[in-house]
Amino acid sequence: MEFNEKLQELRKQKGLTQEELAEYLYVSRTAISKWESGRGYPNIDSLKVIAKFFEVTIDELLSGDELLTIAEEDTKQKERTVRDLVFGLLDCGIALLLFLPFFGQKADDVVQEVSLLVLDSIQSYLKIAYFVFIGTMILMGIALLVLQNYRQRLWTRYKSILSLALSAVGVCLFIVSQQPYPAIFVFAFLLIKALMLIKRQ
Repeated sequence: MEFNEKLQELRKQKGLTQEELAEYLYVSRTAISKWESGRGYPNIDSLKVIAKFFEVTIDELLSGDELLTIAEEDTKQKERTVRDLVFGLLDCGIALLLFLPFFGQKADDVVQEVSLLVLDSIQSYLKIAYFVFIGTMILMGIALLVLQNYRQRLWTRYKSILSLALSAVGVCLFIVSQQPYPAIFVFAFLLIKALMLIKRQ
């Protein structure tokens, strides 16, 4: 008997509806419906709660193959969470460009290193472009940190690629505007992200 059939049977033995079981397990009714229809499995933590609630062992709930599937999915979910956390922190870390003296500024034939907030020897459109880039990266970082459990398909599929692409745009922006230190700084973050995505493959 598969997990979905066992769960249905255990629920009916207790005389519970899907809504009632969802309340007891602190999950949504949709999750119960998904599990009972065989369209997915609970994570390891939910499995422990289910086993405790029905007073059975996890081995009684799952076959070996099902347990392996859940363990693999749990591992992938943890990897996604760590990746989102790292990407989010790196993207928010771009805010350091506002304060660190990475930008070259000419003053009396001497090039000084200043932060973006102090930089005033460049065209206003370039400074606006820098602020737009940094603001966009910070928003992307906040979105990655806040929406870690958001499961909308487009967001799940493209969030890492979008973060990577924004970093690449920043590297190009700083190279074209002849600001090597910010370019290296953003490139280092881009490299970390790229390595994490390659490792995932």
